Amino acid sequence: MDKLILSELTNGLNTVWMLLAAMLVFFMQPGFALVEAGFTRVKNTANILMKNFVDFMFGSLLYWFIGFGLMFGAGGFIGMPHFFDLSFYDGGGLPTEGFLVFQTVFCATAATIVSGAMAERTKFSMYLVYTIFISVLIYPVSGHWTWGGGWLMNGEAGSFMMETFGTTFHDFAGSTIVHSVGGWIALVGAAILGPRIGKYGKDGKSRAIPGHNLTIAALGVFILWFGWFGFNPGSQLAAATTNDARAISHVFLTTNLAACAGGFFALAVSWMKYGKPSLSLTLNGILAGLVGITAGCDMVSSFGAVIIGTICGILMIYSVEFIDRTLKIDDPVGASSVHGVCGFTGTILTGLFSTSEGLFYGAGWSFLGAQVFGALVVGAWAAGMGFIIFKGLDKIHGLRVSKRVEEEGLDIYEHGESAYGA
Repeated sequence: MDKLILSELTNGLNTVWMLLAAMLVFFMQPGFALVEAGFTRVKNTANILMKNFVDFMFGSLLYWFIGFGLMFGAGGFIGMPHFFDLSFYDGGGLPTEGFLVFQTVFCATAATIVSGAMAERTKFSMYLVYTIFISVLIYPVSGHWTWGGGWLMNGEAGSFMMETFGTTFHDFAGSTIVHSVGGWIALVGAAILGPRIGKYGKDGKSRAIPGHNLTIAALGVFILWFGWFGFNPGSQLAAATTNDARAISHVFLTTNLAACAGGFFALAVSWMKYGKPSLSLTLNGILAGLVGITAGCDMVSSFGAVIIGTICGILMIYSVEFIDRTLKIDDPVGASSVHGVCGFTGTILTGLFSTSEGLFYGAGWSFLGAQVFGALVVGAWAAGMGFIIFKGLDKIHGLRVSKRVEEEGLDIYEHGESAYGA
């Protein structure tokens, strides 16, 4: 009886922790909405907000309908759909319904990353189609390869990763699986869509198009930072033992240190590079640090977390500049750099700074190789599918609104209302 009571208590505590973390990750949705709205112009605010609601509403329904089965069902390349049916999944003590909700908020996070990069010129109807594809195909397939027990994280003897690298790919909370998936799709979508009117002059030089409200963007980053304490520590999925408590506490610390380092060094570099400390770049530096640490927050030291945050915060600035000025891709919020580039980089850096398997800790090249390979494979899948979907939509129906709609604002023409009532 005592063992039964202990088991019930353990499962209950683990479930409560998982659902609490899911609530925190859900609260990241208004964070994304505020960041994207603040970094864009007032005439498109309602459109930005609507897309963030759609990401979660559509994503939740579609992931429940088919995405969860594709991600966690049995299969090699992809799982079985199991339409509407959750009985196939054994949660190992966690209620399947609760685990579905936890995974749903992660799927919605990947989806909403793309919104900001394609802001101010995308047809709302075409964005709805994209939301369907990422929720039922792009995210579940790459998720099946990894968290779903697929080939990238299959540690059984004779598996591809064990035969090739002697170890498996590691992404604790989603630097690659969530963030770089969204980031690479965002980059491809923004490239196919083309820049906003007036973004580049006749001489090809980039022109700044300031957002309308850095105050709400800053509030959005604070909300995202707060939500990340569910995103990363929540991925422990257990909180009943002393070891769980230590693991959660460690992830809390590494997550926060990376965010602080990313923001601080983005501030410092922007000050040195442009003569003034930029608030917008500091905000993105914080997010870059958070994205970068998400893969290895469980297996790097506090010092390693600071290094990862620092590298990602600095890299973000140069990536934003390169994408904007060299590639001529207009990403209004820097999502491609923050989530795509820094998600990829953080995953690779885990292969260097992992205290158990990292190259810098004497464990050799195997784990680093697995990290590079996994990040490249998932990135290629996301970018390739993004290209097919957006190129197809552009050819069939057109991705972009008309010149008049773009110049006067998507709020009135796409939604018939203004966010500020003017």
